[in-house]
Amino acid sequence: QVQLVESGGGLVQAGGSLRLSCAPSGRTVSLYGMGWFRQAPGKDREFVAAYWSGGSIIYSDSVKGRFTISRDSAKNTVYLQMSSLKPEDTAVYYCATSTYYSRTASTGDGDYNYWGQGTQVTVSS
Repeated sequence: QVQLVESGGGLVQAGGSLRLSCAPSGRTVSLYGMGWFRQAPGKDREFVAAYWSGGSIIYSDSVKGRFTISRDSAKNTVYLQMSSLKPEDTAVYYCATSTYYSRTASTGDGDYNYWGQGTQVTVSS
């Protein structure tokens, strides 16, 4: 039903910045939640940030103060502005959206029902 298109990944030096974008294609549906997860080699997928329709925003402690999530409701697009990047941020980043209602943002991947293919972010030292 909903396909997510991601862009913005790449190679950047430590201390640099990248901005990831994610938008659905196809028919328009109500997307209550939009967020980002990441997975590094040998590690489980972890929550990064989320922005839900009621204005609820939450960040993981590891990125708080460095990453900023924003959302354009008219375009159903979510952005992740990443600054002061560290080698530890290297991972495949996944966009996720949810049609499920919740009054607050969710950090659990089970609460998201549409996922992108992932985009590689590599931070060199």
